[in-house]
Amino acid sequence: MIKKILKFIGKLILYFFGISIGLVILFKFIPVPFTPLMFIRTFEQIGSNDKVVWKRDWIAIDEMGTSIQKAVIASEDGKFTTHNGFDVKAIEKAYKNNQKGKRVKGGSTISQQTAKNVFLWPGRSYFRKGLEAYFTVLIEVVWGKERIMEVYLNSIEMGKGIYGIEASSQHWFNKSAKNLTKAEAAAIAAILPNPRIYKAKNGSRYIERRKNAISRQMNFYNKPDYK
Repeated sequence: MIKKILKFIGKLILYFFGISIGLVILFKFIPVPFTPLMFIRTFEQIGSNDKVVWKRDWIAIDEMGTSIQKAVIASEDGKFTTHNGFDVKAIEKAYKNNQKGKRVKGGSTISQQTAKNVFLWPGRSYFRKGLEAYFTVLIEVVWGKERIMEVYLNSIEMGKGIYGIEASSQHWFNKSAKNLTKAEAAAIAAILPNPRIYKAKNGSRYIERRKNAISRQMNFYNKPDYK
């Protein structure tokens, strides 16, 4: 009986590795069609009798322009182009502050957020964080930085039922992502802590402060070098 159970578990592990590696390789070349969060949000809208909104337009990274790339790097992950998927110092800082009971920004990099958005579900369990680390390593090795940024900016939640930078740019500023100004890109990046509550246009004082801070920080970044 024990041997059968162990054999079954072994097969599950092999299937998991095979499927996960296969998906990562597949999504290196084709657009990610949807994410688990998109379905979760849709069911939440249905359950609350809200209008179901699902807006998303996949575009290549060359069609995004550099402003939004610089904005999310300045806002979310200043070391994105140089780390190996994990910002150890940021993780240590977040852990120490969390131990003290402080509310702080987490230590997740853009790579980790992309791994979570594409392959996993929201949550804070150690099991999910372990899977997130596994997928982060995979996409760093298989995709590389440019593809990670491309998938990130096409998949991240940027408003109620709004996913990806093109849909977000059209929603907030009625223009294509490649035509976003520096201030507009900073405004979109500023709402990422909670894009379902905050507004990129005519936002609160808090968002205006974040936007201005991100705009200033963007001055320290050149066009991202993903090589």
